[in-house]
Amino acid sequence: MTSQPTVKTLLILGASGDLTGRLLLPGLARLVARGRAAGLRLVGAGSDPWTPEQWRERVHASFEAAAGSATPEGKEALQSLEKETVYHQLDVTAEGALASLLGALEGPTAVYFALPPRISQLACESLRPEQVPPGTRLVMEKPFGSSEDSARSLNQTLVRLVPEDHVHRVDHFLGKATVLNILGLRFANNFLEPVWDRHHVEKVEIIFDEDLALEGRARYYDGAGALRDMIQSHLLQIMALLAIEPPATIGERDLRDAISAVLRASSVPEPYAGSTRRARYTAGQAGGKDVPDYAREEGVDAERGTETLAEIQVNIDNWRWNGVPFILRSGKAMGAKRKEAVVTFRPVPHLPRGFTGVDSPNKLRIGFGPDTLRFDVDVNGPGNIFSLSRATLETELSGSDLLPYGEVLEGVLAGDPLLSVRGDTAEECWRIVEPVLHAWQQDSVPLEEYDAGSAGPAAWPTAVPGD
Repeated sequence: MTSQPTVKTLLILGASGDLTGRLLLPGLARLVARGRAAGLRLVGAGSDPWTPEQWRERVHASFEAAAGSATPEGKEALQSLEKETVYHQLDVTAEGALASLLGALEGPTAVYFALPPRISQLACESLRPEQVPPGTRLVMEKPFGSSEDSARSLNQTLVRLVPEDHVHRVDHFLGKATVLNILGLRFANNFLEPVWDRHHVEKVEIIFDEDLALEGRARYYDGAGALRDMIQSHLLQIMALLAIEPPATIGERDLRDAISAVLRASSVPEPYAGSTRRARYTAGQAGGKDVPDYAREEGVDAERGTETLAEIQVNIDNWRWNGVPFILRSGKAMGAKRKEAVVTFRPVPHLPRGFTGVDSPNKLRIGFGPDTLRFDVDVNGPGNIFSLSRATLETELSGSDLLPYGEVLEGVLAGDPLLSVRGDTAEECWRIVEPVLHAWQQDSVPLEEYDAGSAGPAAWPTAVPGD
């Protein structure tokens, strides 16, 4: 789909917050510098009493990196956007406040809610359908609600205001390059798709381990934890892309229908003490820093029992995947950054006698950020040609010239919801994890511990990179 903008004004609510300065504005800057947001106006709104100069300063600082490598035309586009941008102090939950600002802007407008979920919900509830100009797009950050019921309630509020395809539920983990790399790999290779099923695949692991600890985000993270923060949203979406049936097109309707069908068939099997694991870090060293015990991190309520490492097994009850475990894992303050999907194939049914060495199952590893592809195969070793050893075929997959938030914003500005999470999908993701969250709250699954900077509890099947 063309990326020519249909949106004239980008309104960022929560403009004085961390998300806007750290991710949203730098993502926008790269987009503007490459001529892919021509004619756009930027408006900020926040609860802080910022002066126009303070807002322009923030925009300028966030645009600096992109401006440094931009063409003269790109620099000019960034300067023009900076010069024209305005800031409004606004209580978005106050009756009529957001509506009157929306009515004064040149439309169509994309409203980006860079706000806590509860405030976003209240802001949307303060609007009446007749106060939302035609063509308005609503952009919501994760988490989408805090449960299946609250996600459904939020969805009902949103679709009263705009059509579903004008709602963008942002998952910056699903950049366009990552999504298309997975789909291209699966559906453009005739040798691969016929073995992409229960007959040939033993298990699929999707792992997102970070060496970062809390980095000052205790207030948000301690109320969320690894299962809500990463697995409920990002990793279930990656799982669905790896597991979908071949769609007729990669248009948003076909692709999002296929994703929805996979998630409807997905569940975490009971008992949860066997299919899920949780742990939190104790003091150690991770990412080159001394990390205190999670329970003693500033802003953490130790009694809450929030996990910093979570692992769940998801079963997809359909013809293709019946009996194949999908293991999703994410953790903080780990010894190594590990962001990949690992597809382990079943062993060969019979290895002719006479071969020596280890015959290991083939593994296909898809790395995320940077996107890479590694295929582990058994080949005849050097020296003794009867001996098998492991070789890895490796390549880099195409990246994007945009930052993840730039890719997301491009879809919003162009009116393409392909990378947005559809309403029914957001609800299904909560349905899958909610029973696990309830079981954890009742302590039916023990909260284990691991040293910051380690690979996690040694007994976990996903603990050792390269296993």
